[in-house]
Amino acid sequence: MSATSDFYRLQAEKCSSEADASDLPQVRDRNRRAAAAWQSMADKLILTEATRARAVARKEADAASVE
Repeated sequence: MSATSDFYRLQAEKCSSEADASDLPQVRDRNRRAAAAWQSMADKLILTEATRARAVARKEADAASVE
């Protein structure tokens, strides 16, 4: 199964909500760190997808100009 940026963002939101709801400082900190990690993964995947899309578009443009 391939993870999507939406999945990562949902996990980040879930962890943030759990952090806000927690009374325990250690649990709150753990969930905030987890939320940051999930958000980082989402950001990296979004960047990768955009880079890949630009590369595909460039290859298609190059192929069209050769024809």
